[in-house]
Order: sequence, then structure tokens, then C-alpha cells
Amino acid sequence: MPFDSTGKISFDHIYTAPDPRPFFGTLKRVGYHIPQLAKPYFAKLIAAHPAERPTVLDVGCSYGVNAALQRCEATMDDLYAHYTDPAVRALDHAALVEADRERVRPGGPKFYGLDSSAPALEYALSAGFLDEAIHADLERDDPDSTQQKLLDDVDLVVSTGCVGYVTEKTLSRVARGARPWMAHFVLRMFSYEPIAGSLAELGYETTAVGGVFRQRQFASAEEQAQILDTLGAAGVDPTGLEADGWLYAQLYVSRPAGLPELELPDFDEEG
Repeated sequence: MPFDSTGKISFDHIYTAPDPRPFFGTLKRVGYHIPQLAKPYFAKLIAAHPAERPTVLDVGCSYGVNAALQRCEATMDDLYAHYTDPAVRALDHAALVEADRERVRPGGPKFYGLDSSAPALEYALSAGFLDEAIHADLERDDPDSTQQKLLDDVDLVVSTGCVGYVTEKTLSRVARGARPWMAHFVLRMFSYEPIAGSLAELGYETTAVGGVFRQRQFASAEEQAQILDTLGAAGVDPTGLEADGWLYAQLYVSRPAGLPELELPDFDEEG
């Protein structure tokens, strides 16, 4: 597989299929499970938000994975087993959509998704993982009036890997209307400081949650070497982390200033 501009293996091809089977089949092989580690943190933020039924926007949502974990009461292992099951792989598109819709539990928060992949968004909507979808490139363009109306409904913005591909341009455009809470899992090779600074201009305070979170294994020795070079150039020590074969992320929570302190536990992979 080719490399993208960040030095990582490009998985672009798995985000444009009409359904998530290639996505899960590919990412299972590299142990991708950051959405599973993120799930309890997102659930706690949803529960702590004062909105009666919060609206959650997942930036870079692809096939609505974070929403599916919450709405189907599933784990990443559950989703991997489901989408790689030979019987499920044999289903036609309509049958797969129907099977996925049956997994969705009613109630809970509303989920919106923002992504540049129209096929991924269409599937997530059809399967009932998402309530609304925003197909846009907010790095380049302001939201149109329809998109802005949806953004104005958002109470919590989350992401599990898009920061670095999206920047403060996107997140400032998302934040400037409703001032939603934000929680982003950011690979250590990327700095959150430009985003935190841009959000601070809109009245936000940012807190880094202690600990680091495994995202996935490196897909090749070449990818690892390139990422280690990137980390070294950024002054980030990979010893005991990326040097041992995994990409790691940190969690940043940004909320409007003046809110009561929110207790989120540091992550302990052993506990």
C-alpha cells in the first residue's frame, strides 16, 4: 500500500467501498482498536453533558464506527467478528444493511457524522448508525446553510484519528456556532497545540488526559521507520511506545471556559 503525506500507510481505498466489510477486514490485521479505548470516555462525556439528549458529531466518522459501538452495545472485536464472518461477507448490500439495522438499540444520544467519503456516510445512515451526515471538506470550505444548521445542534464533538488530516481550520468551523464540547484522540506524531490555541480564541479551555492509547500496529517496518523519524523531528520520545511497534494517541478534551471541572481518569492499559 502507498504512504500518505504524513508517512503513514494510506488506507484511503477502504473508506470508499459501499459498505464496511473491506474497512474491518483490513484494519483487523493491524489491530486497530482506538475506538474501543475511546468508547468509555465518550460515554462519560455524553452522560456528563447537561443536554437532555446530547447530539454527538464524529469528525472523520467513516462508516459510523464510534456511533455503532455505542448504539449496538458492541466492541471492536464484535464488529470485526461480524464483518469478517463468511456468512456476513456473502450477504448482498441490502441484506447487510438490514442485518446492521437490527443491531441498533433505540434511544440514547443522537449521532451525526462528518466525513469526506460519501459512500461511508451513506452506509452509516442506511444502517442507522448515524442520524445525520455532513459530507464536506471543512479544511477548505465553510459549511453551507444546511450543514451549519446541523452543526448548530451539536453538543459534543469527538474523533479517534482524524486530527492531523483535519486541523484547526475544520474544528474552529465546527466550534464557532454552538460551542460544543470536544474530545479528540490524537496520534503523538501530531501536535494538538494549534487546535487548542484556535479554540482558546473562541473561549475554550483544553485538558490533556493522562496516559497514552494504542491505536494500531504498524503495517510495515518501513512505516514504523518513517513515523519514528517524524516523532524524532517533533521531539517526541518513542522509547517503549512507537519503538515497540504500535502507534499511540493522546486524548485532549476542550470545553468552553468556566464549566465545572470534569473528572476523566488517566488511561491505564493494565487496569
